[in-house]
Amino acid sequence: MKKWTFVIVPVLLMAACTDEAENTASDVANEQQGLKEVTMVLDWTPNTNHTGLYVAQQNGYFEAQGLDVEIILPGEAGANQLVAANQAEFGIGAQESLTEARVQGIPIVSIAALIQHNTSGFASPKSKGIESPSDYEGKTYGGWGAPVEKAVLGSIMEQDSADVERVDIVNIGNSDFFTAVERDIDFAWIYYGWTGIEAELRGDELNMQYLMDLSDKLDYYTPILMTNENMIAEDPETVRAFTKAVSQGYEFAIDEPEQAADILIESVPDLDPELVKASQEWLSPKYQDDATRFGEQQEQVWADYAAWMFDNGLLDEELDVEQAYTNEFLPEEES
Repeated sequence: MKKWTFVIVPVLLMAACTDEAENTASDVANEQQGLKEVTMVLDWTPNTNHTGLYVAQQNGYFEAQGLDVEIILPGEAGANQLVAANQAEFGIGAQESLTEARVQGIPIVSIAALIQHNTSGFASPKSKGIESPSDYEGKTYGGWGAPVEKAVLGSIMEQDSADVERVDIVNIGNSDFFTAVERDIDFAWIYYGWTGIEAELRGDELNMQYLMDLSDKLDYYTPILMTNENMIAEDPETVRAFTKAVSQGYEFAIDEPEQAADILIESVPDLDPELVKASQEWLSPKYQDDATRFGEQQEQVWADYAAWMFDNGLLDEELDVEQAYTNEFLPEEES
């Protein structure tokens, strides 16, 4: 044991000194370049929802705005908590979770919609014969255990004169969709831009009921770019600079999906290149879609979904919509 003690300690000290030296060198370099260090936390593992961030980083858009941006994964704490606690200046979230957070007094604010319309919905193998919400009766739904799932199912099934109590709702956590539906699950809630495209590549035919097609109130923003009230009040110029660079990154991905996919693949080598390229081609037109500019958010979208959540018992009180989001930091529309 004594031998290991004397061998390990110098190595640890050397590693610590090396890390400190590297961090110091990075800090000095940033100071010389006049760059401000900020942290951006994702909501999930990197995917094409995040492409514009990696484009902004690799193409120098952040640096051009005076920023040195570190992109990190959320870990167990989650992006909302990290941003609210000032442990990350910016993060990726979703309108549904930010709405819940605001009502609970958590001071996070949406500053851009990364995808203009809700591309999520309920998917099932075509062989299951699920073609509408009324077909959910007698089937098994695999979810992650959130109250909003049963509320959404109940709302859209009621429109089809069906009863959500006749659905067997099972918590499958983060289980793989394709594995789950091969075992004991009939349908699940997915983002088509990733899991749906993966099904296409696998040759698996899916039936898909998009939420945006089933109810205007469920066509909410997911994902979104967020920060906290403290950043907006005390450092609005950094918020503006960051949002501009992100907008440039997504605009590049809209105009050049193939090049944007290559940047994401290079930045995150563990991703499946075929899936990234196919997903990017599908998703790039949907970032801005019918909005007048990338990132634009409409008050009606926030109000409709918050009202739906309140009416379905998912909120203890009504949302102050005007405090939940802002378009203030988006670049001006080109004339």
